Amino acid sequence: MSNHTKPSWQLRPGERRLLITVGDFLFACFSFVIAVYVWAVAQVDTVPLMDFIQSRLQNWFFLLPVVWIILLVDSYDSRTSSDLRKTVRSISISALIGAGIYLVIYFASDQSLPRRGVAAFLGSAYLLTLLWRMIYIWIFSGPRFMHSVMIVGAGETGKAMVEVINSIKPPYKLVGLVDDDLDKLEESIGGYKVMGTCQQLMSLAETNNVSEIIVAITGRMLPATFQILLEAQEKGMIITRMPVAYEELLERVPVDYLEADWILRSFVNESRVSAAYTVTNRLIDLLGGAVGVLGTMVLFPFISLAILLESGRPVTFRQTRAGKGGIPFTILKFRTMYQGNRIGKLEEMTQEDDDRVTPIGRFLRKTHLDETLQFINVLRGDMSLVGPRPELPDLVDYFQQHIPFYRARLLAKPGITGWSQNHISYAANIDETKIKLEYDLYYIKHRTILMDIGIILRTFASVLGFRGR
Repeated sequence: MSNHTKPSWQLRPGERRLLITVGDFLFACFSFVIAVYVWAVAQVDTVPLMDFIQSRLQNWFFLLPVVWIILLVDSYDSRTSSDLRKTVRSISISALIGAGIYLVIYFASDQSLPRRGVAAFLGSAYLLTLLWRMIYIWIFSGPRFMHSVMIVGAGETGKAMVEVINSIKPPYKLVGLVDDDLDKLEESIGGYKVMGTCQQLMSLAETNNVSEIIVAITGRMLPATFQILLEAQEKGMIITRMPVAYEELLERVPVDYLEADWILRSFVNESRVSAAYTVTNRLIDLLGGAVGVLGTMVLFPFISLAILLESGRPVTFRQTRAGKGGIPFTILKFRTMYQGNRIGKLEEMTQEDDDRVTPIGRFLRKTHLDETLQFINVLRGDMSLVGPRPELPDLVDYFQQHIPFYRARLLAKPGITGWSQNHISYAANIDETKIKLEYDLYYIKHRTILMDIGIILRTFASVLGFRGR
């Protein structure tokens, strides 16, 4: 039997993100060249191009392609990068954020900064990136670049994986499932058939040109099944566990389909961060917290006056929240609800269009301005700029009794913004809380400084898009 190898043009989610990033960077570099040329040609005192570069271009200008890639971080989500409408929206917001940040720096700086060069870069980078992304979606969403996948296991875990695949546009084609339960044969799960038993896996995989197998088996695996999977791997097929495939597609951890030993082996160990990350993270918190407090001081009189005129005192409120390791601390926020309302029980959690929220409070929540006082908590060390949302101790106790591994989110400091906040602003019930936990655990497992910066930039996009609740 001949070796079965994955064709080089069939790309996995990580490979697709890398391809998009490399393409974005190359077009950003081309945009840099265009910007320098436009800037140089526009000068009244025309000088040779190399002399212009040496005399006029400051070192920071060469970093614009890298900054552009950082601004695009929100567009690398697999659900965004494969959808043209979402891609256009994400790149447009990135360009607006870049322009806004530069305008703030331009007017705050006491030095003469270029306008034409930066404008030319942003304009060309925006157009060329859109062109590249349209080419990517047109070419790489075609069947030639979609590898075929089979799922081993048609139980609850396998069904959950099918639901994930059906809920998004995955970068591969699901052929079907196999399971040793004879009662499930020919059963349809989410539109895909259980095609046979595990003993038939190799023949089915080769017939359908399968290059990846997702193992969705919980509990003990039969030795014969394990042997077949080893044989498939020897033939060049990729063997992926369901939690890994789930993470790749949704960028969150499947808490309902993990076992305790997986948590201890793969989550707790991988969540340990280096001393360099801890120190750098704290320095960023101190810098960001100081800038945030200064900005809050400017906004404080206006926000306070609006709250006073609408619903009277108090302007702010304090509340006990659970910090890292469950240690309680007092959080600071602008008051957004009518007086006398509180949130301390499951049935009192914030809802969409909550009638307890004042009109001014609704605006503050949409723009996240109600949370700016938390920069004080960041400077104190109670919170970080990035981390899981700080929760009430009573709700932590309740949720850890009803949601698997809920307390693991306390491994990190709570944050003003975070991976889960970028994806789902508030949780109004158990199911939404579980989804937020999946994002929180994914962040704790994968966190890096670059990821933190990306989350902060995504938050700017959320503020500009008024996506708070």
